[in-house]
Amino acid sequence: MTLRDYIESLRHKTVAVIGIGVSNTPLLELLLAEGIRVTACDKRSREQMGEQAEHLEQLGCELHLGADYLKDLDADVIFRTPGLRPDVPEIAACVDRGAVLTSEMEVFFEVCPCTIIAVTGSDGKTTTTTIIAELLKAAGKRVWVGGNIGHPLLCEADGMLATDYAVLELSSFQLMTMKHSPHIAVVTNLAPNHLDVHRDMAEYVAAKENIFRHQSGEDVAVFNADNDITAEQSRRAPGRARLFSRQDEVADGVFLRGEDIVCRSGGHERVVMTAGDIKIPGVHNVENYMAAIAAVDGLVPDEVIRDFAREFGGVEHRIELVRTYRGVRYYNDSIASSPSRTIAGLRSFHEKVILIAGGYDKHIPFDVLGPEIVEHVKLLVLCGATADKIRAAVENAPGYEPGKPEIRDVTPFTAAVEAARDRAQPGDVVTLSPACAAFDQFKNFAERGKFFKSIVNGWQE
Repeated sequence: MTLRDYIESLRHKTVAVIGIGVSNTPLLELLLAEGIRVTACDKRSREQMGEQAEHLEQLGCELHLGADYLKDLDADVIFRTPGLRPDVPEIAACVDRGAVLTSEMEVFFEVCPCTIIAVTGSDGKTTTTTIIAELLKAAGKRVWVGGNIGHPLLCEADGMLATDYAVLELSSFQLMTMKHSPHIAVVTNLAPNHLDVHRDMAEYVAAKENIFRHQSGEDVAVFNADNDITAEQSRRAPGRARLFSRQDEVADGVFLRGEDIVCRSGGHERVVMTAGDIKIPGVHNVENYMAAIAAVDGLVPDEVIRDFAREFGGVEHRIELVRTYRGVRYYNDSIASSPSRTIAGLRSFHEKVILIAGGYDKHIPFDVLGPEIVEHVKLLVLCGATADKIRAAVENAPGYEPGKPEIRDVTPFTAAVEAARDRAQPGDVVTLSPACAAFDQFKNFAERGKFFKSIVNGWQE
């Protein structure tokens, strides 16, 4: 099916688009330009929508805004925004009446004419997705990047060629109702996350499995052999399951042997590069590269991979060196919105660090974070709704002694960053690695990271 075919299938139907955000705005404009009857629903008020509301109405869109934005929802086809559960009563009632529930990304899978490579996981998604996309580009491929990064791709599907590659980062929210899987799937790792939205860990894991559940026997799925959940998932892959591991040699996939990153396939193996070729710090980035190599094996020459790894400085907000100020290095790791991400960040440094942590409560346990902070942190600056929970996890950790690390609660956020600065000595590392989402004080992790960078870059020498 082409995008044109799909639009024609909507010609005599009513469509509701829930969430007037980044991914759905181009979709709305496309449907309205084609004369499709569309209702756009958003919990923001008309005042909050501003000129966007007027723009959509001028295009012929009916708007349902504000607290009751889902009241009287009725349509033949419903496009769900990723952050909204598919079983909210208003949507469930519509589906019971025969409505088709879908999303911008789900339709893209139906109409995309080229090879799709998609990445999910609790940590490492964006970096791994970026590495895969950039490696393909460096090998001369035409690449489209979308999902959680890049930009919405559905409206561009008719411009894609069969020889292109679409590289996507997919969240559990996008995957919850997905009925299609990519040609090449990557699951970086799985650990508790987003339990403020998912009912429990089982639902979260089940959502992630949709990235490979609907594959054919000809497709490929790449899994982390060192993660218990993903290792178990690999045994259920319908197609070819490839593994990557820092700890063990795998029969089909990529592994670390000493410093060598080795790719094994069909009984043959070769050294692709060494861990020392990777410019960005941290063992988790060795894992990200191994996952990417397993995904692009046969598509990208090894020398291209080596050359890229030596030059690629990483993705913004991911252990990003902001500046060295008075002998102290400041890192922006705002993407670390879960304990496992913060743990990976802490393990990237050889010295004990000054850690700024805390934020919105996603109801994730911090028990695993406590011992890591005791081992890797000299001063912990807490700020945000989860400060007390993180403090308790540290103080209850084995090996904790009062003052080791020293723990300070400082609000607001600017004061927390300044407190870290005031206590830092030349040679120290200060890292913003919150282990929490940003929603208690910021719109998202990117806004938090940019604000952190603006504070640090604003200091005069």
